[in-house]
Amino acid sequence: MTISEFDNTPEHLNALSKNTLVAALGIEFLEPENGNMRARMPVDHRTVQPLGILHGGASVALAETLGSTASYQYIDIKTQIAVGQSINANHIRGTREGYVIATAIPVHIGRGSHVWDINVTQDEKLICSCRLTMAIRSSSQLPGKKQGDTRRSG
Repeated sequence: MTISEFDNTPEHLNALSKNTLVAALGIEFLEPENGNMRARMPVDHRTVQPLGILHGGASVALAETLGSTASYQYIDIKTQIAVGQSINANHIRGTREGYVIATAIPVHIGRGSHVWDINVTQDEKLICSCRLTMAIRSSSQLPGKKQGDTRRSG
């Protein structure tokens, strides 16, 4: 497994996320911990459901954002793209305030797919556990995407 020239610094990833769902939900990339990619998301008016607890869809959006971005570390960004293929989420407990932190841990890094375990936690308590499968494809397979376009999908 080789890591491409993808810039995975939090500053770069947060700049790439401007004007996207990632920014709208307040998701911020953090420094990696133990080699695993991490991000946080606020529990606020953007991410809660009508009962005032974290919306399960927001947790899934956080997990897919993180896993999709993590896959870009392992592909040739000049010729390949990583797109979400399947995600499973188990919502363990709710929360009403603060931040949740997601950590993406690689389970499988192959030529045609990547599998990630993503845990969403708050104060070391598990909020949501996700498994994400990413399809790795030629960048020419995505409609409207040109060879060498380094924008993320996912």
